Amino acid sequence: MSAKSKVEHNSHGHDDGHAHGSLKSYLIGFGLSVVLTAVPFWLVMSGALDSKQATGLIIMAFAVVQIVVHMIFFLHMNVRSENGWTILALIFTLVLVIITLTGSLWVMYHLNTNMMPSMDMSQMP
Repeated sequence: MSAKSKVEHNSHGHDDGHAHGSLKSYLIGFGLSVVLTAVPFWLVMSGALDSKQATGLIIMAFAVVQIVVHMIFFLHMNVRSENGWTILALIFTLVLVIITLTGSLWVMYHLNTNMMPSMDMSQMP
């Protein structure tokens, strides 16, 4: 590559030291995202699992994996970029996701058990 072509290449902002995704990596990320969305949808719509708790846990696991897929394939986060700061961002994101998911499930469970009226069929006229 000549000096002139290097200058032209750099003037377009393509060689700024950050990772850029290729079409292949974007397509892999998109494919994984579709699968990670379709499988939980199928689990819920088909009722493949008898246990609602197992279905919920599997859906949460798929959600966490999908977040990681998005961070790797679309945000280009890895342990080598920016001296490891992006891995700290990944850890922080995962902690926030875990807190949000468990807190949301806890609140919904307690609202369901404490706010729903119990139906006693023997008292019905």
